[in-house]
Amino acid sequence: MVETQVIERLKRHVELNNKEALKNELNSMHSADIAEIFENISPEERLDYFHYLDLEKAADILEHITPQMQVELLGAVDKETAAKIISRMPHDILADFLGDLSDEEINNYLERLPGRVSSQIRELLSYPEDTAGGIMTTEYLYVYENMTVEETFAYVRSKAGTNIDFYYIYVVDREGHLLGVLSLRGLIGSPLDARVGSIMTTDVFKVTTNDDQEYVADSLIKYGYLALPVVDEFNRLKGIVTWDDAHYVNEEETTEEIYASSGISTGLADEDEILTGRLSLAIKARSPWLLITLVGAFGAVQVADHFKGILSQLPVIAIFIPLLIGLGGNIGTQSVTLMVRGLSTGQVMMSSALHHIFREFRVGLVIGLIFGVLVMIVTWNWKNNMALGVVVGAAMAANMAIATVIGTFSPFVLKRFNIDPAVASGPFIATAIDIIGLAVYFILVTLFLDFLP
Repeated sequence: MVETQVIERLKRHVELNNKEALKNELNSMHSADIAEIFENISPEERLDYFHYLDLEKAADILEHITPQMQVELLGAVDKETAAKIISRMPHDILADFLGDLSDEEINNYLERLPGRVSSQIRELLSYPEDTAGGIMTTEYLYVYENMTVEETFAYVRSKAGTNIDFYYIYVVDREGHLLGVLSLRGLIGSPLDARVGSIMTTDVFKVTTNDDQEYVADSLIKYGYLALPVVDEFNRLKGIVTWDDAHYVNEEETTEEIYASSGISTGLADEDEILTGRLSLAIKARSPWLLITLVGAFGAVQVADHFKGILSQLPVIAIFIPLLIGLGGNIGTQSVTLMVRGLSTGQVMMSSALHHIFREFRVGLVIGLIFGVLVMIVTWNWKNNMALGVVVGAAMAANMAIATVIGTFSPFVLKRFNIDPAVASGPFIATAIDIIGLAVYFILVTLFLDFLP
């Protein structure tokens, strides 16, 4: 409601041609609020409002919007202004933005930036985007080991107006090798004439530029750090990864898991493009697993075809197939979701695979027996045939127990072969359960055929 009122007020400023009021209100708002408003207005209105923003505010907003909107807004201003705006962005955010552009566009922007900034951004762009080097920022505080605490304070004060995050102060030698780290608390409690080399912590947890971003994010959360130093293979300090980077990575990984569990491939198209980009990209991302599902579905068709004699002899059994497949697929998806998330967070270990498989089997069997009894009673009363109720109920219990085993077992197998286990919770698990569930059902019907109507 508040957002709607703000949008209406901004539109009113435009209608009254009250440019000064429009500019003042936009620049007094929080960047995240403006970004949210930008998502709910037309592209034309976004471009109009963007021109009224101060350079600092414009740079802040770019951190909160999608890459497509970043390109849209910066493409609407002249190159010089765009360069001034992006030069105020944190280097890691800027590298992410430029990484979505063509080589020619990247060079056009970088040529307009100060040489030092341009070289740092080029270095960031050289790292794979899913590594520590790809998500780190090159803006951090560092001092030399022979500096005094007083000199360090003066240095910190000189950086007060920059984009640098004041989490830790890193100590390096003249070649840039990481020697230790200082906390602001430790610095404040030390004598002014003390050398930082004598008060620094030398036992520093660090990551390398090639470490996987998920490992880096998990380490930040696990140890409760606000930032982690990133070094190259020679222990030279190259940048830092901060807690907000870890939050972004975890959000990104969670989104990828959700997409993968639904059979949507983020490797073929960017996440934002799948949802709001070109139609061809959405089709490209969603079609592969659907094709695999189609092939798997023919396996279920083959099972049904194998028992076509039973179906023609007793057509009533066909009406229970959606019931069995639906509940089996649902409980199997529950199991695989628990395992995939557990493996992702570290709550479930590969070494405990058998324990979790047997546990989920027991869970599936108990739930299956409960639902099987309910289905048996309903079917018995509905079709007035106890044997049919027993067969359908038994098939339900068996199907749900087997589905939990498949759902639990699959992520561990895929993980063992270095395949993203999230893919198991989508089409793969559904197809496997459909085929096995149908086979179990038809086998039970065949065994009890003489007792069925």
